[in-house]
Amino acid sequence: MFTFSLTLVRHGETQYNRDKLLQGQGVDTPLSETGLKQGDAVGRYLRDITFNNVFASNLQRAVQTAEIILKNNTNCAGTEMILEPLLRERGFGVAEGHPKDDLKNMANAAGQSCRDYTPPGGETLDQVKLRFKKFLKVLFKQMLDERGLPGPDASAGASDAGEAANGTSASASVDASADDGLRGVPAHALVVSHGAYIRVAVKHLVEDLKSSLPAGVKTSQLFSPSPNTGITRFIFTLSRSESGPVLSACRCVFTNRKDHLENLTAAE
Repeated sequence: MFTFSLTLVRHGETQYNRDKLLQGQGVDTPLSETGLKQGDAVGRYLRDITFNNVFASNLQRAVQTAEIILKNNTNCAGTEMILEPLLRERGFGVAEGHPKDDLKNMANAAGQSCRDYTPPGGETLDQVKLRFKKFLKVLFKQMLDERGLPGPDASAGASDAGEAANGTSASASVDASADDGLRGVPAHALVVSHGAYIRVAVKHLVEDLKSSLPAGVKTSQLFSPSPNTGITRFIFTLSRSESGPVLSACRCVFTNRKDHLENLTAAE
């Protein structure tokens, strides 16, 4: 058995985010001044976690955020960042570059909820989920191939991670710590991606892969939109089989944490 953590971070703010315009995949904008500050804040918050593997969407708002996180990290000097197209934001087709209200109006006209509606030329939620499933397959194989299967401590790590996860709320709490859930876990992966993509990923992990949840947490909290540079963390336990890695356990530690943004919000 092999246990590792996956920390998901949404990119920092762009001007399109501030102006409530859809970006998707076709609009590739850089971070705003606020987004750069958010990236620095989340980087400082995560600075002491040794990320063995770092992946980012190849859209520049995600790449910039990942670069800032790595720059702030005290243990990741020389760590290679992998730009992964599978982590790109959901494609919104003809709605990209337009106000989010336009998407709501299109969904209303089609008699659907905005969250479930797919604009012409856009990706369905199932297509986004398929991309995430493909990424998980790549991630699981890479973590096992690079780190191998450790000794007896692996099972202890899984137990510790579970205890920490069950004692942590889905959102930020007074006693929240950047290393929540990581006690006894031997390897850590960082993913920097996008809001709609991360929501689909969390729903897949919780609903399809039956992730264990923190005590007392409602699914509405888990699936709420992530703020810019919001942090989400899961713990995975893998085993090997002839056909490849097998997921033995999945635990949610927290979702959409934003402790690091409190001082920025106060300053604004």
